[in-house]
Amino acid sequence: MEELKKTNHVFPLVKWELQEIDHKSWILDIGGGGEGVIGQLMGDIVVAIDFRKDEFLEAAEGPLKIVMDARDLKFLDESFLTATAFYALMYLKEKDDQLKVFQEVARVLKPGGKFHLWDVDLAEIPETDKEFYIVHLQYKTGPEYKETGYGMRWPKELRGISDYLKMADSVGLMEETSHREGNSFYLCLRKD
Repeated sequence: MEELKKTNHVFPLVKWELQEIDHKSWILDIGGGGEGVIGQLMGDIVVAIDFRKDEFLEAAEGPLKIVMDARDLKFLDESFLTATAFYALMYLKEKDDQLKVFQEVARVLKPGGKFHLWDVDLAEIPETDKEFYIVHLQYKTGPEYKETGYGMRWPKELRGISDYLKMADSVGLMEETSHREGNSFYLCLRKD
């Protein structure tokens, strides 16, 4: 991590101890490639989508993996009771693209369904001359913590938890719970 700090702004370490997600059927995981954290946690009940096929080469075994853009989901309306996104929305450069994901998730969720979202709060950007930032994480899906970092170029528009809540509200998703850890947050949103 010290080497990365030379060329990137690295946020302080955030720890997430992930619990099994309450579900009654398949879980749609937005951006489920790469480490596939939700796939590690929940296994073969996960339908992981990612728009990059190469991201699935790294992902854990178990989930059903489908190359698909979350801004244009190919599932029928009200197909899922549960959706997740673990640091996936940070990779969308524009708020309009994030809003499209919220619209699509709301469309494919059944009434009473939940959207579990973990992401970075960039409502205030620290003073830095570095072009990229890295979210430094430890997460626990089993008996041990694993360490990772997710990096991206700073967005042109500031965005944070309040922006995500406004997007959610605009598509009929209501905040059920929220939790903040350092520069990161977790939201559980419910479709009425």
